[in-house]
Amino acid sequence: MASIVPFSVSGKTAIITGAGSGINLAFAELLLSRNCNVVFADLELRPEAKDVISKYQSGDGSQASYIRTDVTSWSDLSKMFHFALEKHGDFDIVCPGAGVYEPHWSNFWHPPGSSESRDALDKDHYALLDINLTHPIRVTQMAISHWLHPRPPADGSKFTAPPPKVSIGNPKRIIHISSVAAQIPTFRAPLYAASKFGLSGFIRSLAQLEPRLGVRVNAVAPGIVRTPLWMEHPEKLMNVDLAQDAWVTPQEVAQAMLSCVERGEHFGGTVLEVGAGNTRKVKTYNDPGPDPDPSKGLITSNSALGDGEIVDWLQEEAIWGVHT
Repeated sequence: MASIVPFSVSGKTAIITGAGSGINLAFAELLLSRNCNVVFADLELRPEAKDVISKYQSGDGSQASYIRTDVTSWSDLSKMFHFALEKHGDFDIVCPGAGVYEPHWSNFWHPPGSSESRDALDKDHYALLDINLTHPIRVTQMAISHWLHPRPPADGSKFTAPPPKVSIGNPKRIIHISSVAAQIPTFRAPLYAASKFGLSGFIRSLAQLEPRLGVRVNAVAPGIVRTPLWMEHPEKLMNVDLAQDAWVTPQEVAQAMLSCVERGEHFGGTVLEVGAGNTRKVKTYNDPGPDPDPSKGLITSNSALGDGEIVDWLQEEAIWGVHT
């Protein structure tokens, strides 16, 4: 069912993790251009993100601000929410967008204890899953907690009264970034695929929050997006045939995210697949999956190169000869 009350981002406040670059930066820019305040939460900001914040730090319109945030730290996530409350009194849109694509330093094919892995044997966790799955789940949980039982910001804030409680008449939005990798097997990046499969399942499972409480939890599932995550990493770019594979732009994904937030037909639990010039709703049951045509921007043509590299790694004692 659609929301009873129409939702517009104008006059609202958003928190976006990973807003220092890529898709999340494009979404932040889009929101700011539509009179929505944005809290940038990231470990660091690229120069283009710093420029955006500078542009929106003065004047009577939307405001941009930054808080350094390690999304794997629940303490940092708590500080992020309190920062937003102290600055704006409330927040209405949350995007736990920070994510990584199977980096060598947290990679199923580089087990903990091997030379390139930062997933130490004595730490008992994978950094990729902390970033891609645990962080968005925890941020969703924390946002719902704040909205259901609001409290005034800490002493020293100009806001002294708690914000109004979430309801059907006072709706809130959470928008996640899943991936087409949540719909297909990805041999070269199984941890990434697991994180996105898990995230999409989590989002689907929260669909009833919107008709019951007014909290909409949706996601976009982009294909191959032209961001620094791809363009500045040759080990990932090798999977792309630059002569024929189409790219999705960050702006296309941002527009789909805005659609998930504002449009009534995209009720809770919706996942929108975003290809090059094409966006469609992913069915909960019996979905046909991403279009394999490389011109659609969903599947890379040179995946066999990356998959073959994995087979080579499996033979290397320095990588797979580490035993607990």
